[in-house]
Amino acid sequence: MHLFGVKRTVKLGIKSLWMHRLRSALTTLGIIFGVCSVIAMLAIGEGASQEAQEAIARLGSTNLLVETVEPPEERADTGETQRMRSFGLTYKDAESIRNTLPDVEVVVPIREIDQEARYLRRKVAIKIIGTVPWYTEVSPIHVVHGRFLSSIDLHQQQSVCVVDEQLVSGLFGFEEPVGKDVRIQGNCYRVVGVAGAPPVGGKENDFDSAMQAATGSDGGAAGSIYLPLSTSKSRFTELTASFSGGSQTIERVQLQKITVKVKSTEHVLPMRDMLDTLLGHLHKDKKDYRIVVPLELLRQAKRTKLIFSIVLGSIATISLLVGGIGIMNIMLATVSERTREIGIRRALGARKRDIIVQFLSETLLLTLVGGILGIVLGSLIPFLVTHFGHMRTVITGSSLVLAFGISAAVGITSGLYPAYRAANMDPIESLRHE
Repeated sequence: MHLFGVKRTVKLGIKSLWMHRLRSALTTLGIIFGVCSVIAMLAIGEGASQEAQEAIARLGSTNLLVETVEPPEERADTGETQRMRSFGLTYKDAESIRNTLPDVEVVVPIREIDQEARYLRRKVAIKIIGTVPWYTEVSPIHVVHGRFLSSIDLHQQQSVCVVDEQLVSGLFGFEEPVGKDVRIQGNCYRVVGVAGAPPVGGKENDFDSAMQAATGSDGGAAGSIYLPLSTSKSRFTELTASFSGGSQTIERVQLQKITVKVKSTEHVLPMRDMLDTLLGHLHKDKKDYRIVVPLELLRQAKRTKLIFSIVLGSIATISLLVGGIGIMNIMLATVSERTREIGIRRALGARKRDIIVQFLSETLLLTLVGGILGIVLGSLIPFLVTHFGHMRTVITGSSLVLAFGISAAVGITSGLYPAYRAANMDPIESLRHE
């Protein structure tokens, strides 16, 4: 009997809503767009957050990245036509870090030079990365073809190089790069390997690009070429000249980066403090370096993701509340229109509970239909954003449950007052209503 009563109530609710199809459809739109906006905004925020976190994580949770930065001018212009400045990380710094600090597993000095590479008639802008054979221990790159730099290459200053996958198509076209000679600044370098990196966000990326994403640096190079550090030191000058206001400034920088890998994540923050103390002593308190801790960046990215999700979810929930107000408004109007019907049902023996269930069932039907259609539309929009906007989006199960749960709560809350008002109408006064 109870099941029959539920079926009859649902049937009456559907019949009542169908009699006012346009009004019901317009009322449902508020819930549809509310649920859709919650899912879509959370999916876009989750995708952007995961992409940033993956880029930072690829820098290594046990790594510390020390970068050269140009210090501020220490004195005013004295009218000199030529000045010499020496700053930044040095080979001595890398040696001191390796020999002085405990719990250090790997120290990788890195020298970066912007140059132009030529192969046959093709030429592209590149970034030369002068480094050591154990560079692969602190970066996510892997050798796709051939091999990486070796200890013999480093000690004998061999004219060999490893190119990354980004550079292959632009410089070599459809040719196999391994075994070919690349010309850089008048010298030829034999390609011994091709380095690649796992994709981030659905696209290929290398370690240097991940570094750029984390630190905000950027460059116009088409790709990177890895050379032995000893070869880059002997072939390329450490001096760069710049002209300003009729004077020439010559700057000398030995290393652009030093990557330090420690034993575990527990040693990262203490090592950061020790590293800062050591470099501060070596550089005589001249702040011409900065220490980037990927572990801290990763934790900050996770905190930012939480705040971002709360903000986006709150904004999207407002549209659900607006939809709930629309439902309440329509149900109040429905109660006024159906006053005589309510009086007849009460006169025939319907209880207050039956009236409440009747109007709540209509509210729930509007909410459920709107929630289901909102989930479908909300799942479609992130797909379109990914396809046409080339942005990563991630739809999580929690966002679907959250959106549908909020819509159901809003629907029930919005229907309670109209249902209570209908149930408490005086049957005699209701029958007199025209």
